Amino acid sequence: MNEERRKPRFSDQRYPDRGADDQNIRKLISGVEEKLQESIKAESLEGLNSFERKMVHRHFDHNPDFETRTYRKEDKFTLTIYPVENIKKFAKDKAQELFDTGTEVSDLPPMGSYERYIVHAALQDIAGVETTSHGEGSERHVQIVSKKFGRSLKKIVRKIKLF
Repeated sequence: MNEERRKPRFSDQRYPDRGADDQNIRKLISGVEEKLQESIKAESLEGLNSFERKMVHRHFDHNPDFETRTYRKEDKFTLTIYPVENIKKFAKDKAQELFDTGTEVSDLPPMGSYERYIVHAALQDIAGVETTSHGEGSERHVQIVSKKFGRSLKKIVRKIKLF
């Protein structure tokens, strides 16, 4: 009786193609991880069935360096994997470059809405830096501007002008 309980609920005998599917998904995941290793661009996967999307989601959900989103357009699903940590690191490096070189403005390359959100969130707590989005459509990008004077100094100037 104990031996029957230990058998997997879904054995390979009932689903003979499952082993081949798992192998293909592992190859797909390793290929995506390889592409995203040093990239700030998201990777989109189309034409996956629901089981394959679920397996890819499950794999990347355990890794804090990546986030997955599924987008639906009519009957087609697109799974997009974002290299969140790479995007944050890139944005912080650009902000640091502003401080080091003394330039006032740095334009990042065009990004999607979620990628821009990641940049804004990563730089919101850094003093002396402000981010804004500029452009339209596929040319929309984030602009990082160094603030010479903080908010508190601007408030003081306003108060002085009142008197």
